[in-house]
Amino acid sequence: MDRSRKEDLVAELQQTLANTNLLVVTHQNGLSVEETTALRLQMREAGAGFKVTKNRLAKIALKDTQFEPLSDLFNGPTAIAVSEDPVAAARVVVNYAKDNDKLTVVGGALGDKALDVDAVIALAKLPSLDELRGKLVGLLQAPAGKIVGVLQAPGGQLARVFGAYAAKD
Repeated sequence: MDRSRKEDLVAELQQTLANTNLLVVTHQNGLSVEETTALRLQMREAGAGFKVTKNRLAKIALKDTQFEPLSDLFNGPTAIAVSEDPVAAARVVVNYAKDNDKLTVVGGALGDKALDVDAVIALAKLPSLDELRGKLVGLLQAPAGKIVGVLQAPGGQLARVFGAYAAKD
């Protein structure tokens, strides 16, 4: 690989890191092309990305970023998972690693906070941002629905009384 191509890869990786909130570092030992493609597809569906990295170039790209403390994790067959959503990449990687022994989580970072393997697994168990938004909307709508039900109840009772008098006459 020539020098200009390496510089392009470093610049591309720096751009990716600048636009991400979560970085999960993994070791992938012997993942086949089909397995890697399936993982990338799952990541894309979750709004995340997965990229096999060259350790030396990744360490250069990590310099002067919020993820620089993770440079010690880049040894061996390394790949990274990134996402803007603070849960998406962790969830997909952890779920995939449960079913496939060839992928192991090494660590990660959420913003400028470094995460160990247990923290990444705990992060993967949290609900996603969209799920939290849905729950919040449900909580906000519930009181309004109850108020409407309470306000309609006397009107419905009054209508039934008038209906009974009308049927009686």
